[in-house]
Parts: sequence; C-alpha cells; structure tokens
Amino acid sequence: MRLNAFIASCGTASRRKSENIILEGRVQVNGKIVLAPFFDVKDSDLVMIDHKAIKPSEHVYYVINKPAGYVCAVSDKYDPVVVDLLPHDKRIFPVGRLDRESEGLLILTNDGNFTQNIIHPSKEIRKEYEALLNAEINAKQLARWRKGFEITDGRITKPISISVMNREPANQWVSIVIAEGLKREIRLMAKQAGFNVETLIRRKIGRLRLENLRPGEFVRLSFSELYTKIFNGGVV
Repeated sequence: MRLNAFIASCGTASRRKSENIILEGRVQVNGKIVLAPFFDVKDSDLVMIDHKAIKPSEHVYYVINKPAGYVCAVSDKYDPVVVDLLPHDKRIFPVGRLDRESEGLLILTNDGNFTQNIIHPSKEIRKEYEALLNAEINAKQLARWRKGFEITDGRITKPISISVMNREPANQWVSIVIAEGLKREIRLMAKQAGFNVETLIRRKIGRLRLENLRPGEFVRLSFSELYTKIFNGGVV
C-alpha cells in the first residue's frame, strides 16, 4: 500500500493531508524518515508519525438508502451530512457522491483502497438511476438523449441506456444507466434535453440493488458480502 493511503487507512488524516504530513518529514518507516507519499508500505513495516506508531483501523462497510436533503460529505457548514445517519465510531466517508437532493444507494467506508480499486470511476462500474422528469418524454427526445450531450470540457456525455419506466405519472419516469458518474451528470443531461429532474434515485451500483431499505435505513456488510453483491448480484 502507498504510504499516503496507509496513513489515511489509519484514520489519522485524509489522503491529501497525509501527503503534507509526509512532505513535512514527520513520517518514519522502520526508523527512517520517508518523504515520498507513494512509498510502498509492507504489512511488516513499522510506520510512525511524530514518533508515535500508527496502524490501520478495522475496515467497515455500510450501505444506506440516502434520503434527500443530506450532503455526501464528512462535514458541512450549512446542511446535514450523510455520515451522521450512521452509528459510526471510526472515520468513514461516502464512496462517490449523490447531490443534496438525490436519494438512493450509497456506500460508506473507511477503506480507501476499496474506493480506489473497486468503485473508482475509472473502473466504469455501472450505476442505475430512476429519474422523475417535470414533463412527459417522447420517443424523439429519448433518441436525442441517447446520442449524448456536451455538458463539460467539450466532451460528449451519454448514458449507457435510457428507457421509459412503467410507472406513474406516465412517460415521466425514466431509468438511466451510466458508468462515469460525473458531477450532476444526469441533471445536466436532462437540462440539455429540455427537462428538469424532480426526483432522482440511485437504484443500483454494479449488480447491487436497492430494494428493502427505506430512506435513512442502512446495513453493515463485510468486505466479501459487499464485493459479492456488487459483482455477482444481491439486494439490500
């Protein structure tokens, strides 16, 4: 594990702040000062900050049905944060983001490697959303949406799939599958298509599907349980 990630996994600081601690010369590995954030730390190594030994925290994994009105952050000046919905005794953080008014499936953990190696956008794990539009959508508008829109940096962003759901109000609920998960991606695409999103629910991450948890409810899973549900299928 990289040294900055190791320090973050100990709950001492975020990965970014860990880099500053390293560059300040406060970190020793096996008695020697290390100034490289990407230094490879082995399980047998003794890591110290300010001459005090540190070790990784026990990893925890939560899946929650995020309610609207909560921010996906550890702290916020103005709004309640999603971590306050959990009875945590460790430094946990949301994996990815749902904007303040969005709802649905969200993973929280203190395992930085899990975030980087499994759920990071570069892995292109598909996510499925259900969106209530402010007006009916027709076949022509759906076809246009499938071609994608330029929403950021001149790039064309398009869904993997979009279809009308059999749900009331008719022709206003759509199911959308994306891989990248850019900031406010679905809302921005909807705007380009001529709609506002009134309700947005994330239903799936990979093959993990939200079915049983009510808004604000959560479940704690082991790493193997969560991994299996994401890649092989399962519900919460």
